[in-house]
Order: sequence, then structure tokens, then C-alpha cells
Amino acid sequence: MKTTRWLAALMALTLFGAAACGSDDEGTGAGNGTTTTAERSDDENGDDEAEEASGEITVYSGRNEELVGPIIEQFEEATGITVNVRYGDTAELAAQILEEAEGGTSPADVFFAQDAGALGAISNAGLFAELDQEYVNAVEPALRSPDGEWVGISGRARVVVYDTDTLSEDDLPDSIADFADPEWSGRIGWAPTNGSFQSFVTALRVLEGEDGAREWLEGIQANDPQVYENNTSIVEAVGSGEVEVGFVNHYYLYRFLAEDPSFAAANKYYSDGDPGALINVAGAGILETSENKVAAEAFIAFLLSDEAQEYFATETFEYPLVTGIEPAAELPDLDTLTLPKIDLDQLADLDGTLVLLQETVL
Repeated sequence: MKTTRWLAALMALTLFGAAACGSDDEGTGAGNGTTTTAERSDDENGDDEAEEASGEITVYSGRNEELVGPIIEQFEEATGITVNVRYGDTAELAAQILEEAEGGTSPADVFFAQDAGALGAISNAGLFAELDQEYVNAVEPALRSPDGEWVGISGRARVVVYDTDTLSEDDLPDSIADFADPEWSGRIGWAPTNGSFQSFVTALRVLEGEDGAREWLEGIQANDPQVYENNTSIVEAVGSGEVEVGFVNHYYLYRFLAEDPSFAAANKYYSDGDPGALINVAGAGILETSENKVAAEAFIAFLLSDEAQEYFATETFEYPLVTGIEPAAELPDLDTLTLPKIDLDQLADLDGTLVLLQETVL
């Protein structure tokens, strides 16, 4: 059965990632959330939905509380809707939804995931309701479900972070593939159990085929990379000179620079369709079994509002996905990058990625 297959894959991902913080969103955050109630606002992007919506919803959030807790509280204050949040690793929560669906229904109304692969797994299992086209059309087609079942909320670019004390951008290869060259032996940091890295490997499998992805992984492994548990650890190691380069999501560096502008690291953004130029998304969808779809839709609408999109741009340094909201000044405009052509739903093939990682690096 399809659901069982996805459950097995995601449970395996959880087991491999648990010891090394497989969630890309690193930080504190656990528990069942908080409850606040206030007068509804007249937010121009969600007013109609907020007036009709009421009650409470349960959100399974693969984004940690430190990052998204403030914007969820803003939603509660703006709408009067109570949000009960279950925080956890994205893959673990996806596996839980699939397991709950096997037994009947999930208590989740909304799945707020940190990568498209987990959203695709839930979509492929037939567990998402179709979203209103108003929300779907707010985001470019490449950054949402082709079937309109989930929508991207914020974007995260894959980059190579490098030590500016020892390297300039010109010292870096023209493609992510070239880090498998022996000249990079002992100079690389990576986190193969991290969820965002595994999504990248899934994309690599789609773009370069199984043999191409295997060859790259084996090449990096042969270069004796330093293994870290998450993106934050990699960026810290690069800035301290422990390693020269690392494979991460773009926004972790800016958190370090916000605290210390002299932090000795910079990001290399790839383009020209290179697999290293992957843009993944954090996104959300509404469970078909939700008992309060109106309030769940209001939540999606709020995440796509100018207020929330500005929050992701300025507070978490992610790419806002709604037209008209500019990214932080430090980031290159997505229009200046030529991204690899990939359907983000294809990142749902986590089981194949796990098999490949087990055979090569885990």
C-alpha cells in the first residue's frame, strides 16, 4: 500500500536523523504550543477569511518554535483562532501523519513542513485537501504543489559557505560536482543525516540520475569530509577555520553575521541550472481530515500575507515567495539565478535517497 511505503521510508529517515538533528530548522522548540486570544485585525490579505474563521486548529510544525513561534502568535492575535502546535522533526511528523492515517485520521489540521520532500510524501499518500486557488496562485508554480495541495511559504537556497580568511569566491569550483575532486580532500564539512542535505541528494538523483548522485557522494566521501550534525555547526566550523567549505542552506550564515559582522565566512550561490543552485521551500498544506478547514485556510492565508512574508524576509533571512515582497538586502535576487529545473514534488522519494546514503556514506 502506498501509504505504508511512505511511512516506512519516513520512519527510516527519522531513525537515521534523530541522533544528528535531522531537522533543518535548528534550535529549541518542543511541546504543544501556547494559546493566546485577541481582537481580530483588518489585515488586508486575510481579513475575509479571519472574519469567517473561528475556533482552534492543530498544526504539526517541522519548523522549530524559535523560528515560527512569533508569527504563529501574530496569527492568533490577528484572528482570535487558537493554534495548538506540535513541534518536531519534519520527517518524524510526516511519518506520524501517515501512521495516524493508517489508523483512521490525524488530529492535525495543517502540516507546516521544512522541506518539499515531506510535503510531497503526504500529497502522494492522498492526505492533503486541495487548496483554494487564491492561495496556490500567490506563489510561483515551481515553488508549490503542481496539484494545488500544498504551497511554499518561504524559500531556502542551497549554498557553499566558505572561509573568507583562506578562500575567495574565485577559488571555488564552478559546479557543486567539482567538490568531489581530490584537491578538496580534508577541506569539506557536511551533514549527511540532515533533512535539507537529504532533500538536496534527492534532487541530485532526479537531475543526475542514480549513478551520478552515487558518484558524487562517493567522491565527497573519499575526500574525508568532516561530519557535523546540522547546518549551524557547519557554518560555525567554517567561520572558525576548522574546515574551509560546507554544504548548507543560505540563511544560517546571516544569523552569525547579524551577531558578528566580522564573522569570517561568505556564501557561494550557484546558478546556470547547477544542482548546487537548488531552491527548496518550507511549505504548508491542509489535511483532508481537518475538522476546521476554514480556520486552517485562514492560517495558510496569513502565512502568505505581507506581514508574514516580511517576517520571513527580515527575521529568518529566508526568501519570501509572494510577489512584491523583497528578500533581505544581503541576498541575491532569485531572478538573477538560473535554477535547476525540478518539480519539488519529486523530492518526496526519500526512501531511494536513504538507500543510496546507506550504501555510500551512512
